[in-house]
Amino acid sequence: MPRQYWSATQPPIHTADGASYNTSITLTDVSLAPQRQFAAMQLEPGTIVECWARGHFSNTGTPTLLLGFYWGGVAGVALAASTAITTTTGATLWPWKLHYRGTVRAVGTSGQIQGDGELYLGTSLTALTIREIPETAALRTVTIDTTIVKTLSVGAQWGASSASNALFCTDHHILIHS
Repeated sequence: MPRQYWSATQPPIHTADGASYNTSITLTDVSLAPQRQFAAMQLEPGTIVECWARGHFSNTGTPTLLLGFYWGGVAGVALAASTAITTTTGATLWPWKLHYRGTVRAVGTSGQIQGDGELYLGTSLTALTIREIPETAALRTVTIDTTIVKTLSVGAQWGASSASNALFCTDHHILIHS
């Protein structure tokens, strides 16, 4: 019997920027509120999860910055994250963008998703460098629990704590292809 497949945005749709992240050097959830959540058993083998996030950052030194997508919040598992990247000094509202596309390979308490994406990080107001995330082939397949409600969030981590290090997430979309 044929099935109907679909593509849909994972709610909620956000209309405001996330809060500023600056003086912490711990991995911090910078997602827009309210959180994007997946229902228990929402995913099935073959489902594609596609995520986008973007924002801007500022600094006065050359702190490192890590950005990524996390299943189960930043305390969960990284679907795709950069290593710590040294930022260019004097950034003022320079852009960053994250993209990830993963295919669910298995479901359950030890489900699996396989995917990768890109981090576009501003080196000026008009120029970006592109980095593949995750940065190793071994990290492209991740174990996820699909049996309970989970959030999919954007995480960031500065390498130095400074009020001058500011990062904002201004957009976060998730598209589900089933």
